[in-house]
Amino acid sequence: MSQPQPSSQQISKPILQRGTEPISEPAANDSHEFSPDERTLLLHLAHDSILSALQQRQLPLDPPTTHLAEPRGAFASLYLRGELRGCVGYALPMTSVYRAVAETARAAAFEDNRFQPVTLAEAPDLEIELSLLSPPLPISADAVEIGHHGLLISQGGHRGLLLPQVPVERNWDRVTFLEQTCRKAGLPLDAWKNGAKIEAFTAEVFGDKHATE
Repeated sequence: MSQPQPSSQQISKPILQRGTEPISEPAANDSHEFSPDERTLLLHLAHDSILSALQQRQLPLDPPTTHLAEPRGAFASLYLRGELRGCVGYALPMTSVYRAVAETARAAAFEDNRFQPVTLAEAPDLEIELSLLSPPLPISADAVEIGHHGLLISQGGHRGLLLPQVPVERNWDRVTFLEQTCRKAGLPLDAWKNGAKIEAFTAEVFGDKHATE
């Protein structure tokens, strides 16, 4: 699927994983690592990343602070009049959180092949939700906490990721969450009990409706 290619655009093409639709509020265990000002800045960056691509103008992506220069995984979800319009992201920390937000927002707008590319007429009405991921760390299956942990399960070249919001939204218990992450990876449902690597991460989730909470 084609996408606008702005001249002198400083956003690189990311390696992305298509996301699932998040719930509309932050998870209960959201640690609020990012301040209200940082949340507002990142949401503005996400919108400007999409608009700059449509307008074919340059968007500098040097992180403005040391904190925003830290590498993080990130997902950007776009909504138009309450309906999902695109959701993609980095499962792993590939670049600074500042650049990751810009790249995933633009990719959600133009590279999610479930949707047509966002148009200039649609851009002002988009609502954006960001999920900023902590680095994944190994965890035992018994230690997984619903509503707090996201999961990354891998084995034999297969890898699946589900955000912390997903089991809450779908009312899954811990075992179902593990099984469904295995399914996302293309593995047997019981792979988590049979040698698959289980890693967990947390996600700070915020969007246009709750950027300063």
